[in-house]
Formats: sequence, C-alpha cells, structure tokens
Amino acid sequence: MSSTVSVFGLGYVGCVTAACLAREGHTVIGVDVNAGKVGMIRNGTATIVENGIGELVAEMVAAGRLSATTDVADAVARTEISLVCVGTPSQANGGLDLGYIRRVAAEIGAALRDKSAWHVVVIRSTVLPGTTAEIITPILEEASGKKAGVDFGVSMNPEFLREGTSIRDFDDPPFTVIGAEDERTANTVGALYGGLDAPVRVVQLAVAEMIKYACNSFHGLKVAFANEIGGISKALNVDSHEVMKIFCEDTKLNISPYYLRPGFAFGGSCLPKDLRALSYRARQLDIDTPVLLGALSSNEKQIDRAYEMIRATGARKVGMLGLAFKAGTDDLRESPIVTLVEQLIGKGMQLAIYDGHVSQANLIGANREYIEKEIPHIWSMMRGTIQEVIDYGDVVVIGNGTPEFRDIQPQLRDGQMVVDLVRAFGARTSSGSYQGVAW
Repeated sequence: MSSTVSVFGLGYVGCVTAACLAREGHTVIGVDVNAGKVGMIRNGTATIVENGIGELVAEMVAAGRLSATTDVADAVARTEISLVCVGTPSQANGGLDLGYIRRVAAEIGAALRDKSAWHVVVIRSTVLPGTTAEIITPILEEASGKKAGVDFGVSMNPEFLREGTSIRDFDDPPFTVIGAEDERTANTVGALYGGLDAPVRVVQLAVAEMIKYACNSFHGLKVAFANEIGGISKALNVDSHEVMKIFCEDTKLNISPYYLRPGFAFGGSCLPKDLRALSYRARQLDIDTPVLLGALSSNEKQIDRAYEMIRATGARKVGMLGLAFKAGTDDLRESPIVTLVEQLIGKGMQLAIYDGHVSQANLIGANREYIEKEIPHIWSMMRGTIQEVIDYGDVVVIGNGTPEFRDIQPQLRDGQMVVDLVRAFGARTSSGSYQGVAW
C-alpha cells in the first residue's frame, strides 16, 4: 500500500530515504530550508554523491513520485507521514545540537494545527534516548495545540545507512526498527517498508533511539579492537589479517549474540588473565591498548556498581545466591561474585551464601588451593539451601544464572529487596523491591 510522505532534510539520509521510498511506490515530497537543495531535487539531481543515487533521483522525479519544496505547511498538508532527517551535529562538549530538529518540529507542529486528518511524525535523525518523548513531542503538541497519540502519531525510526552503500543498505537492512507508543502509528510507519524483506521490530521510543547508539558504538569498538590487535601483532611479527580472518570464522562466540547481554562482570580462569597478559605484553612493546585496558577497568566498575546497589538498600544482612562466576561450574578463581562478597564483608555486612556446585567437601585442585589461600573464611557463610539464604537476607542477590534461582519469587517475603545480576526474572525491570544491575 503506497503512502504520501514528506521528508524533512535533504542531506545524506534524507536524500537516500526520499529516493528509495519513491522507488518503493510512495509519493514523496522533500523539504529543506536550503533552496539550492530543493532546486537540485526538482531538476532530478541528487544532493549527495554516491553510486546509484543520482540515477535513482532522476528516475523518481521523472516518474512524478519525487518532488521538493521549501513550504513546510504545504508539504504536511499534502502528506500522511513526515520523516524528519535533519542533522544533529556535535557540540564542542560532545553533546548534540538539537537546534535543527527543534525548529523542524515546531514548523511541523504549526502545520498540524490546521490539519484535521491523522498524521504521523517520524524522527529518523539520530537522537539520544528520551529526546523524542521529552523534547520533540512536547514541541509538536505545543505548536499544534493537539495531543500526541490522540490527534497525531509520533515515531522513532532509526536509519542504518552507510556512506557508499546506502541504497543497498536501505534495500537489505538487518531489521526495521519502529519506536511507537500506539498500534496505529506503528502500523502506519511499518507500511512504508512493506516491500522490504526484513524483520520489523516495534519497540518503545527510547529503545529505538538507543539501538542506533548501541550499533554505532559497537562498530567503533570493533574497529578500535581490531586495530589494537593489529598493533600488537605487527610488533610481534604476526600477520594480523590472518589472525582476524580466523577470528571471524568463530560464529559461536566471536561473531554472535554470545556475551552481548547486559549483566554482571566477567570472571573465571581465562578472560581476566588473558586480557592482563596481552595488555602487559603490549606495554613491553610500547603499544597503547586503551580498549583492552578499558575492558578490565569497565569490568571492575560493574562490580562496584553492584556493590553500590546493594549498599543503597540499607540492608546489613545479605543473602547471596551463587558464588561461582557462572552457572554450572564450581570455579571460584577470579569470580566477580567473590570480589563482591569481599567488598560487602569489608563494609561490615553479614552474608549467607548458597551455591549448589560449591562445597568444601567436593572442591579439588586449583579451586581448593585458591579458596584455602585467598578466601578460607567463605565456608562460615555457606548455607545448604536456597531457603536458608532467603530467610537470612534483608536483600537477596542473584549472582549467577543457575536455573533454580529463577524460581525464588514465591519464597520471597513481602517487600524483600532483590538485586539481580543476571536478569533471572526474565523481562522484569528495576522498580520498587527489585533492582537489575543493567535493566
């Protein structure tokens, strides 16, 4: 089903979006304050230089499906959906300059004041979580005198277009993300992309805003990581491209969803030790590795974050479920939970701990040596059942993903605080007596 669409901002994202939507059969009006850009579109000329976009703009203008104007009110009056694609450049302090998007929102809102038909305003510009709901929507409501979700719709629809491959990225996206608070708005925006073979994810506005930043931050992190591995490899006369080629063949752990769920700190006998060793070797080679060092520092901060959450409850008695660094193991070496326990004890808190895989009778080898040397006092805190720990603690901390910990809700006392480090209770988010470490 075709729609009538106004695209605000005829820069990179706006030009590509307008041309591709027109090609999908929609009638598109490009809008920009820059009369030069408007004139270029009217003449069938793209406002950017990229393979394929010039031909596509010319074809769509010739077909009558793509036009351009500087008249905001006319564009809004003649379309059902407005996509806002204006820039949100950086300020000197790193924050976003929202001047362009504020102005466009006010102009669209003023145009909506005189429009009785349902209209959807879609933010496609990159903005931080909360911007659409807390800044843009109030501007639209004030300028229009109408209510979002009742008189008009508001959506967040982030783009994932790379310079140089934008048309291909538009045609073959990994997903289409639609942030919306009502079904009518979500369906209206979703219809724009009905011809694309990609899953549609309808989420809350702030989730849609955050996804864009998560993606771009991860892309930057990957580049920096590969470059640090490359720097160390070169200094050691190792072929970094061969290393990373094989690295990328691991789709179980490396290029996969694994390790990409927010939760508690990493630990165990491998990750901390190997990160330290590689960072130390890099220092010997005079190679700076801020990303690798940052991973260790960030991991320590996550333990501190959990401690602060527990401290903030005001509880003096803590019930700890889980001691090993992950479920299904008795490995306590560099377990972040053990570090957390030590912090809590150091602040005078009393603990009761349960871990079905950790017992004084069964531990052998390196694990036993570690406990006897580093934390022999831990045994006085161990309990034989989950219920004993729950009965003891004013706050219950879920430390690892042992399946039986996910079923403790009926055993909790009314108002008993829970600090969850592994999202044991599914999609539940922090509120009242439940606090998740990162959700």
